[in-house]
Amino acid sequence: MDIETLLKNTSRSLYLSVRALPRSMRPAFGIAYLLCRYADTIADTPVLPSSRRLYWIERFPHLLLEQDPAEAARLAQEISGGTENPYEAELVKNLMPCLELLNNISSEQRENITDVVSAVCEGMKTDLSFFPNESAPEPKAFDTPAELERYCRLMGGKPGLFWSRLIYGTADIHMPEEEFYELGQHIGDALQIVNILRDLPKDLRIGRCYFPRTDLEKAGLTAAELLDSANSARFEPVKRKWIAWGLANLKSGKKYFPQLPKSQPGQRAAVAWPILWTADTFFKVYREPDILNPSKRVKISRSVIYSTMLVTPLLLASNTLFCNWLDKKLRKFK
Repeated sequence: MDIETLLKNTSRSLYLSVRALPRSMRPAFGIAYLLCRYADTIADTPVLPSSRRLYWIERFPHLLLEQDPAEAARLAQEISGGTENPYEAELVKNLMPCLELLNNISSEQRENITDVVSAVCEGMKTDLSFFPNESAPEPKAFDTPAELERYCRLMGGKPGLFWSRLIYGTADIHMPEEEFYELGQHIGDALQIVNILRDLPKDLRIGRCYFPRTDLEKAGLTAAELLDSANSARFEPVKRKWIAWGLANLKSGKKYFPQLPKSQPGQRAAVAWPILWTADTFFKVYREPDILNPSKRVKISRSVIYSTMLVTPLLLASNTLFCNWLDKKLRKFK
């Protein structure tokens, strides 16, 4: 199996970041991403009822450890035909080759990979057990902000921790280990909440409202009312609150990025790009007045991606320039 081809075809901007990584980091990061993507395919497949998807999501971390070929084949058989994406279909057929690649990685990195896959699966268990099934007549909301923050930590923060552990094991970081890891989790939290914000209309239509009932009540809304895009203006205070939460987490990048050695430009680029692109995406969400409209797809353009890459050499050469560039993006939120 060609891992780079699978990565390229199942991701977009992330693949660019992987290509920039030092070669020593690429296998662990690539396998972790593909295994998390495999779990995501299980959680989203329309060919299984939610109860069966929940069973396989609960089993998936154990499958990585036990590596039973018969069980892996049974899983692939049950979810085959569940995606129209030919590259995801190819991934579904290649679980055992992925696990063989996992076995070739150091024991420390294997443990790091199984930890992040387990955390992501825990978040997916929430999707499948807390929320109603996709055909429910109206969405269900989390009850409290703490539930949304926990979900962001599982789906974004823990991958940020995985990333930070990889970096700490391959680079000369002068910051205390736990402080560096916590900053990485904050950045991951920001990446997750911006995804939740931009995917809001789609998630609502499969029964999921990640924004807490307590916040909606303050705005005079229910989760069901978010299905009507005419309520976008009423939702604005909730949107602004969670943008502010995400930006506060994203600011951790100003302490995190300068820790990365200038002798590792690829590693610095792979950290700088997601942070800057997330700031750009937050601004797109911030400026979108019709955020509940499912026809409005909020995403940054390829021109934004490539223009960021164009100025990368300047940003990588100077911690001050990077922090100033990020500050410039964050000052737009007024």
